[in-house]
Amino acid sequence: MPERIHPSYIFPFPLDPFQLESIEALNQGHSLVVSAPTGSGKTLVAEYAIYRALSHHQRVFYTTPLKALSNQKLRDFRKQFGVEQIGLLTGDITLNRNAEILVMTTEIFRNMFYGVSNIQEDPLQKVEAVILDECHYMNDAQRGTVWEESIIHCPLNIQIVALSATIANAGQLADWIDRVHGPTTLVMSDYRPVALRFNFCSIKGLHPLAVTQTRKADYQLQTFKKGKTTQGILKHNKINTLHVEIPPIQFVLLQMAERQMLPAIYFIFSRRNCDKAVTELHEITLVTQAEQIRIKHHLNLYKINHPTAIREACHIDALRRGIAAHHAGILPPWKELIEQLFQEGLIKVVFATETLAAGINMPARSTIISSLSKRTETGHRPLQSNEFLQMAGRAGRRGLDKQGYVVIVQSHLEGIVEATQLINSKSDPLTSQFVPTYGMVISLMEHNNLNQAKEIIERGFGQYLVSLNFANRQATIKRLRSQLSSLNQQRIPLTIKESQVNEKLNSCLREERYILSLLHQEWNEKSNPILTSVLRLLKEGVLINVRITSQNNAIFPAVLVRKINRPSQSPLILCLTCENIWVLLPCNSIVRLHTDIDYLNLNNINSPSINHPGPLIIGDNRSMRLALAIAHIVNYSKMIIQISKADASLRSQLKLGIVEKRDFKKESAAIQEYRRNIKRHKREILKLAAEINHQEVELKDQTRSYWDMFLSTVEILQHFGCIYQLKPTSIGRTISLIRGDNELWLGLILVSGHLDDLQPSELVAVAESITVEINRPDIACTYMVSLPANKAFHAINEIRCELLQAQQHARVSIPIWWEPELMGLAQAWSNGVAWNNLIQNTSIDEGDIVKIMRRTIDFLSQIPNCPTVSEKLRSNASMALNTINRFPVSDSELWLDGKE
Repeated sequence: MPERIHPSYIFPFPLDPFQLESIEALNQGHSLVVSAPTGSGKTLVAEYAIYRALSHHQRVFYTTPLKALSNQKLRDFRKQFGVEQIGLLTGDITLNRNAEILVMTTEIFRNMFYGVSNIQEDPLQKVEAVILDECHYMNDAQRGTVWEESIIHCPLNIQIVALSATIANAGQLADWIDRVHGPTTLVMSDYRPVALRFNFCSIKGLHPLAVTQTRKADYQLQTFKKGKTTQGILKHNKINTLHVEIPPIQFVLLQMAERQMLPAIYFIFSRRNCDKAVTELHEITLVTQAEQIRIKHHLNLYKINHPTAIREACHIDALRRGIAAHHAGILPPWKELIEQLFQEGLIKVVFATETLAAGINMPARSTIISSLSKRTETGHRPLQSNEFLQMAGRAGRRGLDKQGYVVIVQSHLEGIVEATQLINSKSDPLTSQFVPTYGMVISLMEHNNLNQAKEIIERGFGQYLVSLNFANRQATIKRLRSQLSSLNQQRIPLTIKESQVNEKLNSCLREERYILSLLHQEWNEKSNPILTSVLRLLKEGVLINVRITSQNNAIFPAVLVRKINRPSQSPLILCLTCENIWVLLPCNSIVRLHTDIDYLNLNNINSPSINHPGPLIIGDNRSMRLALAIAHIVNYSKMIIQISKADASLRSQLKLGIVEKRDFKKESAAIQEYRRNIKRHKREILKLAAEINHQEVELKDQTRSYWDMFLSTVEILQHFGCIYQLKPTSIGRTISLIRGDNELWLGLILVSGHLDDLQPSELVAVAESITVEINRPDIACTYMVSLPANKAFHAINEIRCELLQAQQHARVSIPIWWEPELMGLAQAWSNGVAWNNLIQNTSIDEGDIVKIMRRTIDFLSQIPNCPTVSEKLRSNASMALNTINRFPVSDSELWLDGKE
């Protein structure tokens, strides 16, 4: 190995074993998956890959999931490698794109594969390695497919360096990359240079979670005693710790300050509550006078450079005292100021949403997690294991702290049990979020035939996982079928003794049944003439008790509704029982006559037509009233059936004649156990059969592969004339050049002509409405959109309805944004309204407005490159772009000047 790229030459400190192992894999030419805890030093592996490529006079692409993280990497690498060697691509900012080290968002890298038309324009020439930082973002429901597509399409001669936080199935990720890209080494580590110590904060104080589990959900704690300083301040602020269940933020921070656990990142899953926390700490100062002077100096420089991007006075005052908030609703320049001050140790606590955990370099001694659950678009849910580990991993500064601290705060929904369970939980596995997009499908069909496209689609991580699950499920079904076959062949053994006892019992049973049949026959011969003669005297409406053979010889109170005489035979009786059931019975089914009760009124009762005994017919509403009357009169719920003397005599004879003569109590117990074994055996067979059926259904569902999704997308593109005979048309090629959440939706609008006559500011308004989702219920905006823009907005609804119908028919779910709420705001900004005036006329946070405008800029910047779009629209798009791409929406001039 040349000396200039030897690790000891580059890094003047000893490396960890996993770092050395990673470097060895890179030097062997392998791609690499590094799965290690947050803060363990994975970035060093990426830095070595950069040094190595530069020594070979090759380029490196460094991709990140967030623009903010890309911007931070730009600053870091400029200091490390020099300004000239670093470039940046984030969609809205392009700097030195031909640099040896090009930092970009992962979407930009993915888009490179779909926009290359010939080898001379290939942006991947001379690229030795691509670093996919925060690769666990593959789990992101909305954007995870970007990482998957990037790996699938990455040229085989480029080394992939995938850096990920700890994941449960890192081996599967590495194996998949090995299959689709080439030799790949997995390096895993659970080592943290700065060990973490978990704590729990309740109103009683701060408790280290050095947990010994005594019983399930029962944990012992060692409790810190509150210091005098904390006690005094609590008393001064009249905080009654006996009646407050949730510890106030001030209490938490003072507990930590006493133990030198600051600076800290305090995670709160609400922008509003982050800002509220800052204002609540109006009496606390966490910095020294010397630090206050340094903060004041930074603030003064910021005000000179960004006079229109100053936060409210309360946030400026809090910043001077070492307290700040950091979230997506804040202007990017202010967030960068917070990050810079925190990195210099001048901010002691920053209240942040969980987005700060996504790799942004803000080293903290401690992290504080305010709740173990959060509200999402689909409702309240617990934190996932990876989310918790990502936030916890921000604690501990390498080279500064011997120990990092994670403090979990008591909340209304979770306590110490949930905290300990989450700490001990395993990391979540990566899953596939792959969805074939319209642009991807068109690009694949442009350069491949159907079979080649299928091969590429089925190389995805999702299909890889499906194949693994498919094989596992097939093996499970095979195993279950084998068990079922064994059970079916198995016979419950019967011993000689049990066999003899069983034969004796069967013989007795046959004898008993024979005697019983003779007694019944005798009873019928004697009772039938008597019942027949009595029945002739009875009138319809009399109450009787009848035995119904088809109901296990159960006896029911009933009313006699009609007698049906038969020649040379005893009559039949049509009865309605107390359960509203009609039944036709022979007269010997009567077991009792209620002659002491008056006849019931049968008026308005429609009896059914029954031709022969046996069928049971449920009555209607009218007969229900009569049935209820029967039950009430004879008190059916408490009735004790009295059998006739002959029936009692019969039972007596049976008991005296047979049962008491034989004592099979001991013998029958063995047979009963044998029968229980038989039933248990049958239950096991039925259970296995049900499980096999379930597994086969699941297996069938898995066979709807990603290729089916691809074909469904092709079907939609053919419907709109974007693909003909499996090749893209001119409209299709235009759509393939567009990048957005739904390229087909955007492309159809551009070629429709509805936007051609709009002025630049009106085009901005419509462009904003179709590219951005406004997922806020409390949107307020006083700016009105112009009539032409509003007319164009509603004109494109016809395209939207047709596309929605086509997607639903093909079972394709790709969002179609059509949001009118902020069209007036976008048009006002395009018309030159000042930023301060703009934010005073809307409820949307400043950071959100910047994000919305940058998404609009990204779309407008693509229009001039679309060949089938009218020349007038392309020209207006360029003019519209210039009207909105100004500070603070665009701060590219800061990067051009190299200012920090």
